[in-house]
Amino acid sequence: MAEFIPPAKPIIGDEEREAVDRVLRSGMVAQGPEVAAFEKEFAAHFVEGRPTVAVNSGTAGLHLGLLAAGVGPGDEVIVPSFTFAATGNSVALTGATPVFVDIEPETFSLDPAAVEAAVTTKTRGILPVHLYGHPARLRELSAIAEKHGVDLYEDAAQAHGASLDGRPVGTWGAFAMFSLYPTKNMTSGEGGMVTLADESVARGVRLLRNQGMEKQYENEVVGFNARMTDIHAAIGRVQLTKVGAWTEQRRANAAFLDANLEGVVVPPVADGAVHVYHQYTVRVEDDRDGFVRALKEEHQVGSGVYYPIPNHRLPSLAPYAPGLDLPVTESAARQVVSLPVHPSLTQGDLERIVSAVNAVAGAGA
Repeated sequence: MAEFIPPAKPIIGDEEREAVDRVLRSGMVAQGPEVAAFEKEFAAHFVEGRPTVAVNSGTAGLHLGLLAAGVGPGDEVIVPSFTFAATGNSVALTGATPVFVDIEPETFSLDPAAVEAAVTTKTRGILPVHLYGHPARLRELSAIAEKHGVDLYEDAAQAHGASLDGRPVGTWGAFAMFSLYPTKNMTSGEGGMVTLADESVARGVRLLRNQGMEKQYENEVVGFNARMTDIHAAIGRVQLTKVGAWTEQRRANAAFLDANLEGVVVPPVADGAVHVYHQYTVRVEDDRDGFVRALKEEHQVGSGVYYPIPNHRLPSLAPYAPGLDLPVTESAARQVVSLPVHPSLTQGDLERIVSAVNAVAGAGA
């Protein structure tokens, strides 16, 4: 039987192991010089040198970014429902209300018209997700935010290196969060980066991640322990030297799939957008779940379904959205499948994926 092709595959090599050993030998393993260096290098690589703060997870990055930006009880933040729950959770954890609106079918990100209709006097900000590695409709969303005098934030968890009109994601909003979870386009083992437009807000994130203090025992605000360790930063610094080549490989893999897949709706790319293909997400309009089963059982090709239950229907977040109907979100949740696109795929793997998808789609799953 052919070897199973996994839907995602973290790449951790000898250089990452050596970096961890170097930190362990140094005796300084908590937040220290590796974290400071990683912040500077990440900022230079991805966000044109913006102030950048490392934290222990992407979710913590969203939460602390929102808090530092002043979001709290009585505020509303407009978010998509078609995303990982951390987006809505982070808003709710500030005491603010996540307001779920529909997505557009092409980018799977916030529909600007739906956002415009959802703005109220309580709206503090708009939080699009650059889902699967494709930038959200940042031109339109920026204009809506400016028109109404509200903030734009960015959930860039899956979008390291994506851009629109030559401008990187992570440089459009008051803050942006990048995840460094193992399956992302690059990893630090676990962690997140918050990039910020304003140094004073960046200082707020630094305070909040470290028990509310910059100087030991001089706690200025009530804070958290959301620090990144030097061990994790050392891994991230090595990955940062490789992520550019990995991204180009993802894009090349996606181009091969685009050119050869049949019977599914391949992911479109908007004008002016650079898609970094954290996931290569297609639509299967009939019997998606049967399609997924057949790929695995008959062809040994893995896939992922992100996200089968929209946030506004999760028991945890549904109380914020009573009676809400989001038809484009519901359609995506029923139809999407993410196929392997990671840089470890061989040409033979890609040909097997194409063959499997075309056979299953042609058979109607």
